[in-house]
Amino acid sequence: MLNSISYPEDLRKLSVEQLPEICEELRQDIIRELSCNPGHFAASLGTVELTVALHYVYNTPYDRIVWDVGHQAYGHKMLTGRREAFSTNRKFKGIRPFPSPEESPYDTFTCGHASNSISAALGMAVAAARKGEKDRHVVAVIGDGSMSGGLAFEGLNNASSTANNLLIILNDNDMAIDRSVGGMKQYLFNLTTSNRYNQLRFKASKMLFKMGILNEDRRKALIRFSNSLKSIAAQQQNIFEGMNIRYFGPINGHDVKNLARILRDIKDMQGPKILHLHTVKGKGFEPAEKNPDIWHAPGRFDPETGERITADTSNLPPLYQTVFGETLTELAGMNPNIVGVTPAMPTGCSMNILMKAMPDRAFDVGIAEGHAATFSGGMAKEGLQPFCNIYSSFMQRAYDNVIHDIAIQKLPVVLCLDRAGLVGEDGPTHHGVFDLAYFRPIPNLTISSPMNEHELRRLMYTAQLPGKGTFVIRYPRGRGVLADWRCPLEEIPVGKGRKLKEGKDLAVITLGPIGNIAARAIQRAEKEKGLFIAHYDLRFLKPLDEALLHEAGRSFGRIVTVEDGVLKGGMGSAVLEFMADNGYTPHIERIGVPDLFIEHGTVQELYRLCGMDEEAIYNTLIKNK
Repeated sequence: MLNSISYPEDLRKLSVEQLPEICEELRQDIIRELSCNPGHFAASLGTVELTVALHYVYNTPYDRIVWDVGHQAYGHKMLTGRREAFSTNRKFKGIRPFPSPEESPYDTFTCGHASNSISAALGMAVAAARKGEKDRHVVAVIGDGSMSGGLAFEGLNNASSTANNLLIILNDNDMAIDRSVGGMKQYLFNLTTSNRYNQLRFKASKMLFKMGILNEDRRKALIRFSNSLKSIAAQQQNIFEGMNIRYFGPINGHDVKNLARILRDIKDMQGPKILHLHTVKGKGFEPAEKNPDIWHAPGRFDPETGERITADTSNLPPLYQTVFGETLTELAGMNPNIVGVTPAMPTGCSMNILMKAMPDRAFDVGIAEGHAATFSGGMAKEGLQPFCNIYSSFMQRAYDNVIHDIAIQKLPVVLCLDRAGLVGEDGPTHHGVFDLAYFRPIPNLTISSPMNEHELRRLMYTAQLPGKGTFVIRYPRGRGVLADWRCPLEEIPVGKGRKLKEGKDLAVITLGPIGNIAARAIQRAEKEKGLFIAHYDLRFLKPLDEALLHEAGRSFGRIVTVEDGVLKGGMGSAVLEFMADNGYTPHIERIGVPDLFIEHGTVQELYRLCGMDEEAIYNTLIKNK
């Protein structure tokens, strides 16, 4: 049956009785596709029925569906003209990893970061009203994990006081990537209300409006009175109806026929509404239902047995995140003031290692990066030593908090930026390429990046020593370069780089792990072209190693800088500024991320695209030779 559906208008030709079969076929399609082409698995299985019901009831793309994050939107992509091409999902030049308006008119807003759907959808709803598009419906789909983000509450607050007919669908599966945490999770779990009551109230209000007894002002007053009575009867308060947002649910999010009926019933109700669904992450695939955290993005697997297909990595260097988690736990054993903080990514950043070893000294604060930074600042103000681990692209959401609540007070918070640089298949919303440029102007920050696992361990050790202030350590997604990664924990002098090799023809200055790629290019250029190239590992973007840069400025007429970050304002810019300020005039060529949002693909493909791979660096080095 799914073969007959290319777009939602085909779906809407079916009877409601046929929808369960469509859901089953769609779910099996997702399982088959992702078993061999990995992606975000469990979340999309949990929203199959919701996706089908939404496109069945609403006139998409004229009606707007705004997905939060986009992990759950694979079914949406398959129903909106991309099923045949779905085998290219997350591949270079293929389907994008998250919904994007540049890919399809059915993708109404950029997805990737959590908690923005309510605000974006409210803006669309207000715009539709302003343009007289009274028949256009707008729906925001947000998960319980995303609902813990502050932006979601800002959107709810505005929705409660702005004229709109927005529908917010809360997909409550008790999960984000790891288990949802915090009071909102428990509140949503316990929340109940009567569907029969809501339908009766809706029909009564329509009749009273027709009779002229009820107007908009009286309706709002009646809603407040009604909500008060319901709170007394249920012995619990409904936070949404307390904000004058009509609440329906919770209902079973996997009963597609009932879901379609309810969506039809509330579709034309006036005013903001929230429909609360209970769903199961990984629904319909038993291994994913049992372990939804592991099956969030499981890699390749056998669709029949559920066995995950993994390569032998025992002889490979570790993931940088693993080195972070193991070293943090080691340091916490030495320093009783150390605590760990992560915004909903304990597994992704390996904070779970500390959580297991010392559960009272690690905090998952939910999807709330700004809070994570300020919370860390508060603990640091009172004598603790927080290691706050936030993915580089998500740290963008906490920029003011770092400035206002940490840097101004010179608080000893270690900001560990995982997934720094180009991250690969997750694409432009997740590339961590801006942090060097956006943190460099801020006073009181130490900004560092290790070239390998030993350097990461030593920087972490250095950062927690007394008097180091606010310390930033950035490192990439993926594996390092040292199979034997454990080493003694020793202090690295702040602002001190390394001269890795001598040279006289030109100098290469690198920052972070991309220095290993540059080292291979240097070796090749020396072997094949007879060049003699100096290599400096800067280590610190702030403070700069001025002695190292003075040496480079005096000794070389040509310098090449290499960084895994944006060229505008990054490490290369800092070197240019230093040379200009000190009267040096070498010819400087900068290698890094150009002034573009970089698409998705493997890291190797993207390095090649940006001219940052070994071949491109080699060609730059031998230029004019």
